[in-house]
Amino acid sequence: MGHLVRLVLLHGNRYDTIGVPPLIDGIDFENLLADKAFDCNWLNHELDERGAGIIISQRPKRLSPLTIDGVIYGWRHLIENFFCKLKDFKRISLWADKTGQSFAAMIY
Repeated sequence: MGHLVRLVLLHGNRYDTIGVPPLIDGIDFENLLADKAFDCNWLNHELDERGAGIIISQRPKRLSPLTIDGVIYGWRHLIENFFCKLKDFKRISLWADKTGQSFAAMIY
């Protein structure tokens, strides 16, 4: 649990959910842990069809809140910690590496 399996770099001016299809294509998983940026109906429907658990922090104005596993939800902090650690490296947080290839190499 908690291993980086795939990395897809996107342009900074795009919604986060644009990058989800290439990330989950061809990968079997039991649950998707994500933050509010990924709380959208089409993704919830896709995960439901796959039989994957939806462990996504929900937007406060969601009309019908989803039931999520509280124990697994507690593990979301691992994702947040991962990104906090990445931000410690100024090369990553400031995009000092100008090409996608060198940026990805730094993350791996």
